[in-house]
Amino acid sequence: MSPTALDVGDRLLGAWTLIEWSELQPGKPKAFPLGEDAIGHIYTADGHVAAQLARCERRAFPSEDWRDAGKDDAAHAFKDYFGYFGIFSIDTERQIVTHHVEGSWFPNLEGKDQERHYRFENGLLVLDADTDWGTVRIVWRKVLAS
Repeated sequence: MSPTALDVGDRLLGAWTLIEWSELQPGKPKAFPLGEDAIGHIYTADGHVAAQLARCERRAFPSEDWRDAGKDDAAHAFKDYFGYFGIFSIDTERQIVTHHVEGSWFPNLEGKDQERHYRFENGLLVLDADTDWGTVRIVWRKVLAS
């Protein structure tokens, strides 16, 4: 019996921590856009998605006020972080979760949908996306309440 969107939604809801964010391109080695030790979180329990991923040990700004960042600091911060938020919907037939982006660090994503092929594997959530530059894979482990 095929799982329903409600069943999949129940499994998706909650806090997840990033295990891997990689890009797979034909004929090239696996790449890690934010490093092999990137950190991040995703899905909230109320049905919203907040994908937040960052390179570990990012370079700090000289000032405690982000508005004082110079162009070089801002450029580094932009390339060491990936994030957007919105709501999500589930297509169980195609095994796709769609993130309907409301706001993003990258303005070009706003108002657009991000489709992710999902699967649950050995206690992990694996999301794959086909992009113009190859397949993006993001692997998450659910954070268990203490």
